[in-house]
Amino acid sequence: MTNVRILGVKVCNRQSVAAQVQVLLTKYGSSIRTRLGLNEPGESDKSGSLIVLELIGNIHEWEKLEKELLQLEKVEVKRMDFETNVC
Repeated sequence: MTNVRILGVKVCNRQSVAAQVQVLLTKYGSSIRTRLGLNEPGESDKSGSLIVLELIGNIHEWEKLEKELLQLEKVEVKRMDFETNVC
C-alpha cells in the first residue's frame, strides 16, 4: 500500500503553461503536503523548471492530478511511491 507519492513535474516553456500548472496545483492542493520549485534565475525559459510534490491522502486524487498534468503540453511527470510502514 502506497502512503506517500513524490511527483517530479518538469515544465518546459514556463511562460506558456505555468498558469495551467498552477490551476491544477491549486485544485489538488489538499493532496499536496510539500511543494518545491526549482529553477535557475536568469536562465532562458527554454531550460524550464522542476516542481517536486509530496502527495498525501487519497491515491485516486493523486492519479487524477498526474493525469491532468500529463495532458498539458510541455509538461513531463515522473513518480516515486513509498510505503510509510516500512520504517
